[in-house]
Amino acid sequence: MKLFPIVAATVFSLSASAALAQEAAATGADATLAGPGLTMGKAATMPLKYVNIQDSDLVVSKLIGVDLYNKNDETIGEISDVVIGGGKSVIGVVASVGGFLGVGESYVVLDPASIALAEEDGAWKAYVDTTKDDLTKAPKLDYSKLKK
Repeated sequence: MKLFPIVAATVFSLSASAALAQEAAATGADATLAGPGLTMGKAATMPLKYVNIQDSDLVVSKLIGVDLYNKNDETIGEISDVVIGGGKSVIGVVASVGGFLGVGESYVVLDPASIALAEEDGAWKAYVDTTKDDLTKAPKLDYSKLKK
């Protein structure tokens, strides 16, 4: 079984999303990214880079919906979202816990470093060192209070 930190899997997959935030099309060897707080030609811009992903890398679209398991291989939640801090890097993984068929579930944000990913028989699993009860008692994320 291969275990990967979630950060490595998601950082590569999110690098392409930065291009969507561009204010103007950048081309050529001197292209720079522009987004919130960054403008073309300012010192805060960074050079455009390309990334090669490997077969073992995981894109976020495949991560959403992956079940969370504890050390006893019991299902204790599901990954429902990924949090990007300041538009730059993954700072949290949102897990849905509790409830039944989407009713009564709540959301908690986990540190990406506390999650291990494993591919088993072609399917991904996420492992955390906690119990379902402790996860249910964790501080809740209220989606309605997030900026749109």
